Amino acid sequence: MAKNLTILGESILPGESRTLNMEIAKLHTMTKLKIPVIIERSEIDGPTILFSAGLHGDEINGVEIVRQLIVQKINKPKIGTIICIPTINVFGFLNQKRELPDGRDMNRVFPGSMNGSLASRFAYYLLNEIIPNVDYCIDFHAGGASRFNAPQIRLVPNNRELKKLADVFHPPFALYSRNIAGSFRNSCDKLGVKMLLFEGGKSLDINESITREGVEGTKRLLDHFGMLNPKKSISAPDKKTIYIERSGWVRAKNSGMFHSFTTIGNYVQKGEVLATISDPYGKVEIKLKAPNAGFVINVNDAPIVYQGDAVFHLSIGLEYGEA
Repeated sequence: MAKNLTILGESILPGESRTLNMEIAKLHTMTKLKIPVIIERSEIDGPTILFSAGLHGDEINGVEIVRQLIVQKINKPKIGTIICIPTINVFGFLNQKRELPDGRDMNRVFPGSMNGSLASRFAYYLLNEIIPNVDYCIDFHAGGASRFNAPQIRLVPNNRELKKLADVFHPPFALYSRNIAGSFRNSCDKLGVKMLLFEGGKSLDINESITREGVEGTKRLLDHFGMLNPKKSISAPDKKTIYIERSGWVRAKNSGMFHSFTTIGNYVQKGEVLATISDPYGKVEIKLKAPNAGFVINVNDAPIVYQGDAVFHLSIGLEYGEA
């Protein structure tokens, strides 16, 4: 029999389906702003996994992945408990902005404060009301400012359990990156919650390929824990995950119209022309070359760039995961 579970002051029984609402702040009209927390419990005890998105309000592709988990009933576990929060930063989602109305990036204010800024209060309630019940988490993100991320898992280096989970999720790429102070991932790590951070696509966009990678990886993870509904099938990837130990940004050397010659996931050679940057008058065209060989894991889709803008993200050190 599954253990008792209490979230937001309410008891959710084994075998029960519940949608609770976090109510942290109101709109200017005094209308309540509710953050739905969708909980599905099996009658059989097992892990509790959180699937969250929308920490940045404009990263809609992550919201779509969690929505698909709900629509396809993948969130109904064979054992254990699945919690879905499709849109954490509802204010940002409504305004199609990354930050909350106080201008703060919620992913830099954890662990937050009950009496702090709006972003800090959101972080505090998420960390204190939801996370104490969670064993594992996948937080879904997308690239910002017109920068399109290849589907990838980000995880801290030298953590065998997270490496195993990333192998199970099996994205095309996995990027080793240390926790950032004030981030959701960093706070979860300190509380003993094993988190994988999924990146894919760009802000204010929904990409079917990215959504499919997120959904299929999630099904493989649930299957690994024995939680996947037996009515759901999983796909077997035919390529190994490429683990990236180091990476670097290629920046625009001048301002102008941006013409990319490569695409996400391509392997490029050192010195290969990645793009040209030109003036609008047909007089200037400057080539932008790869500083090293590597995989292209992020491309700037903006048609116009300024000097210093990050336009490509290239891998440097590589290793390969399990087939």
